[in-house]
Amino acid sequence: MTFHDVATAVAAADEVAAFNEATLLAVEAGDEPRISDVTDTWALIAFGDAPVELAVHPDHRRRGLGRARLDLALQRGETHFWAHGDLPAAQALAASAGLFPARTLLILRRPGREPGERGRERSEATTPARPAQPHGVTIRTATAADIDEIIAVNARAFASHPEQGAMDRADFDRRASSDWFDMQGLFVAERDGRIVGFHWTKIERQGSSTIGEVYVVGVDPDEQGTGLGTALTAHGLDHMVNAGVEAIDLYVEGDNTPALAVYHRLGFTERARDTLYVADR
Repeated sequence: MTFHDVATAVAAADEVAAFNEATLLAVEAGDEPRISDVTDTWALIAFGDAPVELAVHPDHRRRGLGRARLDLALQRGETHFWAHGDLPAAQALAASAGLFPARTLLILRRPGREPGERGRERSEATTPARPAQPHGVTIRTATAADIDEIIAVNARAFASHPEQGAMDRADFDRRASSDWFDMQGLFVAERDGRIVGFHWTKIERQGSSTIGEVYVVGVDPDEQGTGLGTALTAHGLDHMVNAGVEAIDLYVEGDNTPALAVYHRLGFTERARDTLYVADR
C-alpha cells in the first residue's frame, strides 16, 4: 500500500481530503520531505516549511496509532499540524496532545448548474452576480505571455500569506501541469496595459460530479477597495457555470472578513473548514 492508497482510503471514509494539493504535488514530483513516516496504516508527512499532515487508514483507527505518530512528530520538534475538515476525532487528538487552534481555513460552496440545465439556460439562483467592472479596467482571458506578470501580482497580493505568497514560476508550472489546468479558465484584469488582478479557476471531476473552484483571486494592493476582486470573482463564476459545473468551491481564511462578505453576497456558504493546530512552545 502506498501513500496514495492511504490518502484515497481516508478521503473516501471521511469525505474530506487528508492532504492538501501542495503535498500531493510534492509527492508526485518526488520532492524530498522534511519529515516522512509512511506505512500501509498511516501517513505522516511535511515538505519545506509547511505544517505536518497526518492520517491513519480507516481500517486501523482507534488503536492509538494517530497519537503515537503525533507524539513522534512532536518529539522531532514539529509544532504545526493541519486538521483537514477539523473532524471531531482530529479535535480530540489535538486536545489530548495539548495543541491549540491557531488558524482556520474555510471551504465555501455555492451552486453551479441546476440538474437538467444546458448552456446558458440557467435559473437566477445559479447565475452569479455581475457587478460592474471598475472604470478603466478590462477583464480578459490570460495568455502564456501574462504568466510572469500574474506571478508578480500574486506576490504583491499575498505578501503576508504563508503559502500562496510564495508561488514562483516553478510552482505555477507545477500546478499548471495538472490534468485540470485550462488556460481558458485563467483571467486577468488590465489597467493601462498593466495586469492589476487575476482569477484562476479550476474545474475537475470529483466522483460523478464536475466541481469548479475559485482557485486563486489576486488583486494588486493598489486596486484593493475598488470592487475589482468582486468583478474578477463573478467573471470566473460565470465561466464555470457556463462550463456546466454542479457546484463551485473556494478556500478563504476564516478571519478575512472583507472577502467573506464578498463571497456571501455571491451565494457562497460554509461547507467545511481546515484548522491549523499548534503546540504551545
